Amino acid sequence: MKPTETIRHDLRICMFDLYGTVVDMQGGLTQAVTPYLKAKDWPGEPSRLVTWWRRTHFENSMIDALLDRTHIPYREIGHISLSYTLERAGVAHTRQEVERLVAEIERLQPFPDVVEALARLKKKYRLVILSNGDPDMLEAIRPHLGIEFDQVISVAVAGRFKPHAATYRKAAEIVATRPEEILFVANHAFDCVGAKAAGMRAAFVDRRKRPFGGWPYQPDLVVADFRELADLIG
Repeated sequence: MKPTETIRHDLRICMFDLYGTVVDMQGGLTQAVTPYLKAKDWPGEPSRLVTWWRRTHFENSMIDALLDRTHIPYREIGHISLSYTLERAGVAHTRQEVERLVAEIERLQPFPDVVEALARLKKKYRLVILSNGDPDMLEAIRPHLGIEFDQVISVAVAGRFKPHAATYRKAAEIVATRPEEILFVANHAFDCVGAKAAGMRAAFVDRRKRPFGGWPYQPDLVVADFRELADLIG
């Protein structure tokens, strides 16, 4: 059988990263910070500041995962990361302002291709989210997703941020499915690498037209968006 036929034959669950894969994190946060930065008379490009913020958040999440101490909530990592980013950019800010901007993550909207494609996939597979977000943050965003997922799982249950192997293993345990019967879908290469290393299949949603890299854990599918994913396996 061809790779896509094998996946369709074996697959029971489509498991998705949320931030940046299902919902437009870069666009949504840029929209949120633009009036804030304008009011601060910051002369820079808001989307660049959001990129700094997200990269800092990722780095801090990895630090937390490696410390092997009590898991710091995603929201608090967000506060630490945005405050640091604003300080580096020379933007005077308060804790309250930082908390308000980080809360915008709970209102992010799906990419335009997502809802219709997920509706097609839902006819054949169970749809699950595995996210670095805190449980309450994931509950808050559910009404904005445009479709009901069968399960929404926070990495807090494993006490580690993705791509720690414990997160994918715990998710497979929760959905009571063998890892090889799960297709993990992400816009981030690191997430696909983590899922593959944990025994899952992986689909890389290459929205940003970037190379995946020479990892030994290559994705089973590379698609431009959710529509192409649904066309291939739905």
